[in-house]
Amino acid sequence: MITLYHCDAARSFRPLWMLEEMGLPYELKMLPFPPRVFAKDYLGINPLGTIPFMIDGETRMTESSGICHYLGIKYGPTPLMVGLEDPAYGAFLNWMYFSDATLTFPQTLVLRYTQLEPEERRNPQVATDYAKWFLGRLRAVEAATANAETLCAGRFTAADIVIGYALRLADSIGLAKDFGPNVAAYWARLQQRDGFKRAVAAEQKAGVEQNVAPRVRA
Repeated sequence: MITLYHCDAARSFRPLWMLEEMGLPYELKMLPFPPRVFAKDYLGINPLGTIPFMIDGETRMTESSGICHYLGIKYGPTPLMVGLEDPAYGAFLNWMYFSDATLTFPQTLVLRYTQLEPEERRNPQVATDYAKWFLGRLRAVEAATANAETLCAGRFTAADIVIGYALRLADSIGLAKDFGPNVAAYWARLQQRDGFKRAVAAEQKAGVEQNVAPRVRA
């Protein structure tokens, strides 16, 4: 069975959501955030100390968007993936990579310098600068959703999952108030998906059962 190590509201929510959308069996192991500080035994499992960490037989993976791609290919076929023959294939791949490298990166610095660092090391200027960086890059999503319900291929795909998580993180750190109208509407649609709701419920249930408190949100 697939095992997914996860922290509340962390980027490991991407593969959790993918698992729920695909209806795959899995075991969810909750950790306090950040685990490299509050769950040092985890370093024996994942030396990076990062989240997510997925185990599937002999396969070990740490990259959230990559795990979604892996699940879709290995356990497909699924409409969540876009094939090489589809004209939207390039756009699909671009969104998959854009999700973490371009969107989530500046968000992690906002989170770090507003919540994770000790009070004396927090830096409002850094947080403000990187929030603007994130919102500037979000213009691509604003444009893509101007006349479409989803990002590519005319349907909900893994691209919407990985970008959708970046919107969830933005919401949790207080940036959703600055979403453009298209992104705000798109984020509202994503939250209505049954797969998204099941993933949130699984996260909450596992946290309670494993006695791991949710991360404090902005």
